[in-house]
Amino acid sequence: MHNGWSIFLWVIYPYVMLASFFIGTFVRFKYFHWNITAKSSEIFEKKMLMVGSIMFHVGIILAFFGHCLGMLVPESWTAYFGITNHMYHMFGSLMMGIPAGVLAFVGIAILTYRRMTVARVYKTSDLNDIIVDWALLITIALGLTCTISGAFMEGFNYRTTISPWVRSLFVLNPQWQLMTSVPLIYKIHVLCGFAIFGYFPYTRLVHALTLPWQYIFRRYIVYRRRVDTYEYR
Repeated sequence: MHNGWSIFLWVIYPYVMLASFFIGTFVRFKYFHWNITAKSSEIFEKKMLMVGSIMFHVGIILAFFGHCLGMLVPESWTAYFGITNHMYHMFGSLMMGIPAGVLAFVGIAILTYRRMTVARVYKTSDLNDIIVDWALLITIALGLTCTISGAFMEGFNYRTTISPWVRSLFVLNPQWQLMTSVPLIYKIHVLCGFAIFGYFPYTRLVHALTLPWQYIFRRYIVYRRRVDTYEYR
């Protein structure tokens, strides 16, 4: 029974969330692209929006690339270049992970507070908006706690447990046994993270994938100054 739950949580559930992300994103862009929007509420309140949005976006971008580095780069690769585990954690957690996590957490905390307390913003928000804000707030708080505790925790190394498990998912050979010894707070953070991935295509978060590629390939727009006829007189 214990193995059954572990297989569900660390094999079936991640694949279901990833399938929801990729299939949902394809369907959203293919058939519902007209309703992809950030739905700005700047007109109702600007100061908290600007501060919170900048902090959140900078922090979450840094955290995303930090996760990619931590999850996808094997420990043996960094060891080959003489980077010890202590050096890696000092740079990854203390110098990059914690600042990125603090920025993202404070940013989403400001945005969530703004949505819940500014009357006009709250009234124009739908249930999806509220769920996304709170889900991000909780997930980032858990991630920041993991990062801080991981920098000082002895006896646990996510690079020998969570990281190889994540890589095993992508090669379709999930090593669910690696997750059995992971501390509970890390497990909850991972489950929340996959839940956000699965829910992503059905929220306004999908606008993050709408890069303006057309500006790269379109022809130049030529602007000419209008010359009135009286200038020739």
